[in-house]
Amino acid sequence: MIRNNAHKYSVSAMCNVLELPRSTYYYKPEPAENEEEQQLEQAVMEIFTASRNNYGTRKIKVELKKRAIHASRRKIGRIMKKHGLVSSYTVAQYKPSPSASNESQT
Repeated sequence: MIRNNAHKYSVSAMCNVLELPRSTYYYKPEPAENEEEQQLEQAVMEIFTASRNNYGTRKIKVELKKRAIHASRRKIGRIMKKHGLVSSYTVAQYKPSPSASNESQT
């Protein structure tokens, strides 16, 4: 609708009337990832689930190397972050520590 009437009215005026942000009109989605990126993401997700959510970037990189797929740990980390994959060993666990004897109050 805005494109059809762009020759008559300004884009900003039409966006105001339609209560639509101008940035939405000019927004262009990022191009689709190539086939190689999709295969890498699938491989990372497969390895992660096969490890019962234990492997981190280092071990996933070793497994990818066995499959003859080359990727950096940073790229693997970005893929894991994108899909919300967190190693079960990464999550911090609370470990109480007793106070030292010389810190006790007497």
